[in-house]
Amino acid sequence: MNFDYLLEYNPILLALAATLFTWIMTALGASMVFFFKTINKKVLNSMLGFAAGVMIAASFWSLLAPAIEMSEESGTSGWIPAVVGFLAGGAFLLLVDKLLPHLHMGLSTDKAEGIKTHWQRSVLLVLAITLHNVPEGLAVGVAFGALANNPDVGALAGAIVLAIGIGIQNFPEGAAVSIPLRREGLSRLKAFNYGQLSGIVEPMAGVLGAYLVLTMTPLLPYALSFAAGAMIFVVVEELIPESQLGNETDLSTIGAMIGFATMMVLDVALG
Repeated sequence: MNFDYLLEYNPILLALAATLFTWIMTALGASMVFFFKTINKKVLNSMLGFAAGVMIAASFWSLLAPAIEMSEESGTSGWIPAVVGFLAGGAFLLLVDKLLPHLHMGLSTDKAEGIKTHWQRSVLLVLAITLHNVPEGLAVGVAFGALANNPDVGALAGAIVLAIGIGIQNFPEGAAVSIPLRREGLSRLKAFNYGQLSGIVEPMAGVLGAYLVLTMTPLLPYALSFAAGAMIFVVVEELIPESQLGNETDLSTIGAMIGFATMMVLDVALG
């Protein structure tokens, strides 16, 4: 597939278009609430496992590996920006996790994390999903922002593949938000709105990521690694534990394996 003509566009606009796609995929997933009132726990665990697998694969193939390669090409030890950026991304998400009020699926309201509030349970549930959509949008934005420094068709294809991978896992993720909210007592329309709103932060984070890379080009390897660290934090902190709730943990593990394999094929074969 020829992507040459896309290199003529501003990387920020490309990042915006790509993250709007990932948001639309979240909305499409959230629209499943109009057809289903409940979601089978086995299906939900498989979906969450799939999302975790995609994010783990994307963190390496689309973010850490290019960061190491860029560092080595510039004469820097490849592991330094990768480790520093990776740990900084995790530390940033840890800080946000401690401050932003949110509640993970399947837990009672008194288990809400972050600053204590009297916000509704539904709002806290949506904020938990919104929190881990930020690094996804940031990762896509940084990948497209990198084109300013390396306007190469291969790099562009890699950024597009990353957006496609994030979009694919956003579909089940959107359903995993809206359908449980319907079960919480919200109307179908309200559950859908909350579900799709959880993904609106991705275009914002994508544009911000692309802009920061354009203005601070030398920090690109750190930015890529930062996005990877933030994504891995979300996977370990939220997706994997939530996917393992219940007795059918094998399904969530299989989902994670399939998600990883899917993203790996997309990145290696097409990127």
